[in-house]
Amino acid sequence: MQEAHDFGILLGLAYQAFVGHLHRDLAKHGFTAIGPTVGYVLRAIAEGPINQRQLSKRLGITDQGTAKIVDEMEREKLVRRVADPDDARARRLELGPRGEELLRAARRFHARFERELAKKMGTSVEATRSVLEHIVASDPDETGRGRIRPM
Repeated sequence: MQEAHDFGILLGLAYQAFVGHLHRDLAKHGFTAIGPTVGYVLRAIAEGPINQRQLSKRLGITDQGTAKIVDEMEREKLVRRVADPDDARARRLELGPRGEELLRAARRFHARFERELAKKMGTSVEATRSVLEHIVASDPDETGRGRIRPM
């Protein structure tokens, strides 16, 4: 009989399996070259006005690292840089047309995945969600809309 995984290992394995399912689903919709930070960047931009420096802080990476990611995503029409009406020196980030399409496809997958899991597992899915939300909320270094970044 296989020994049970430690809780933290199980969380990591579950996340990796989920991302695998997500990427396979997105590939069916023509999104095949999705790097590990793309979803985090799209969601941060979709939450509201954000510039590159703010995105760097949100992701917990350097400004140079963020610039490289945004450059690649801009080439793929996932994001675009626009003038910031509040600061003439800054450029605000917005979702590009393909970024909006990708985010919609990812959100549909998330909802479908959770629905299918609930069909198989019943109310334990709600309990699992509560446990996960408690773990996230209890981290003093990552509270609220703190850093979101890939593992």
